[in-house]
Amino acid sequence: MSNTAKARPAPVASEYTPLTARNVDFEWSGTPLHWVPGDPATTHTINVLHLLLPAGERWFVHVYKQALPLIRDERLRADVLGFIGQEAMHSQAHDQVLPHLARLGLDPTPYTAQVDWFFEKLLGDRTLPPGRARDWWLLERIALIAAIEHYTAFLGDWVLGADALDRKGCDPVMLDLLRWHGAEEVEHRSVAFDLFLHVDGGYRRRVRTWGAALTALVFLWQRGIRFFMANDPTLRDGKASLREFVRAGRQGLLPRPGAIARSIPAYLSPGYHPSRECSTAQALAYLANSPAATAAEAKPTPTPSTGGA
Repeated sequence: MSNTAKARPAPVASEYTPLTARNVDFEWSGTPLHWVPGDPATTHTINVLHLLLPAGERWFVHVYKQALPLIRDERLRADVLGFIGQEAMHSQAHDQVLPHLARLGLDPTPYTAQVDWFFEKLLGDRTLPPGRARDWWLLERIALIAAIEHYTAFLGDWVLGADALDRKGCDPVMLDLLRWHGAEEVEHRSVAFDLFLHVDGGYRRRVRTWGAALTALVFLWQRGIRFFMANDPTLRDGKASLREFVRAGRQGLLPRPGAIARSIPAYLSPGYHPSRECSTAQALAYLANSPAATAAEAKPTPTPSTGGA
């Protein structure tokens, strides 16, 4: 598995920080179904995270455990282990929201079953003979994760600065979950790309898997929004619409479509490196004040489940 890239984008050294998993807890009993007050469409657009992330991040962990023997750099190995710990905690934290949604009358099981199939079967391990085909499939999945992490870092950076959510009066526990998670996505934003560069780094693979990752995210996300809107027990004929997404973006309650579009050329630039996007200092500043993260400091370091997807 030779490293085939001809030129390596240089990371910004000042943006590096060692990674640790924070053993967070959230109390959901006081969180309403529409935690963005009076705005079920925005609520459910963001709620799709709770559907996608538990299975997706378990899949990240599973793939990265397979990648560990390929890592020949000790700092990168430590970063990948830190990434695994953080992603496992993210999966658990979002998974714990789902029973609360069910208690409020919105059972997510029909959709999460589809997401589980997507990550466990479509993107899971395949019965391949040892050698080139098996190696190729592992490299494809490592590259897919790097592309996905570009967008999770984008979303993390957005939610850290989304003051409109506070002005709207959104549920503070949900905001803390989203911002704790977002801050850690910014904190570890370079790990997936650095691992991709370490084991392969080919530009054609980067572009191909970026296209596959973006297509999958858009497809799964719009299906998730439609599922939530159609099954929300408080709505009659609830429907998702692009108009609602654009409206929420203009209000600062969701990322603007233009900002999402502008993030594409960055990843596709041959000189791209995630350390040049977002701000580690901003992420660490939030984590220093997050109610869940600060409470976690008094608890022992977690050993979260890292079972395969």
